[in-house]
Amino acid sequence: MKNTIKVERAKKNWTQADLAKHIGISRQGLNSIETGKFIPSTVLALRMAKVFNTTVEVLFQLDEIDEV
Repeated sequence: MKNTIKVERAKKNWTQADLAKHIGISRQGLNSIETGKFIPSTVLALRMAKVFNTTVEVLFQLDEIDEV
């Protein structure tokens, strides 16, 4: 699964620690999500979308391999 979290975070001039604090997770957890090592829960994805005032679909996109 691809994501645009790093891009959206850069638009706000936030560090990983800044965003992690806003959504209630550790910086290491956020790093794992940004690098695609961890897929966030629906609740966490919705929190991120709310923080960035966007949709989950903008933040996360399925890879061809993930599509059914």
